[in-house]
Amino acid sequence: MENENANLNTPKQRHGCVTAWLILMIVVNAITALSYLIAGDSVSESFPGSVSNFTLIILALLGIANVIFAVLLFQWNKLGFWGFLSTSLVALLINLSIGIPIGQSLLGLLGIVILYAVLQIKREHVPAWDYLE
Repeated sequence: MENENANLNTPKQRHGCVTAWLILMIVVNAITALSYLIAGDSVSESFPGSVSNFTLIILALLGIANVIFAVLLFQWNKLGFWGFLSTSLVALLINLSIGIPIGQSLLGLLGIVILYAVLQIKREHVPAWDYLE
């Protein structure tokens, strides 16, 4: 316990894999949001049901929110994780409403599981999750 407290008093550091994952999340979510806004008609053709422009805008806003949440995680703010969880749940509901099968829709929640697992990677014997405030 004493060693754990000593580690938490050292400057916050994250493993390189955590940093790489957060950067990947920023890039992918930014590209996804832009694709919904710029090429919405092409993107909507890949969905099984009809997708309204309003739905595409909501999905784009979720992507932008995810970029913000990744930045919050970079700033050691646990709100970023909870934000990702909430946007994933909203996306799950949207996916189900536009006719994406439940199994495929549930795969979207895999990103939360991966994010949580990545935040458990330790640097100096302390996972990044323990540094989040």
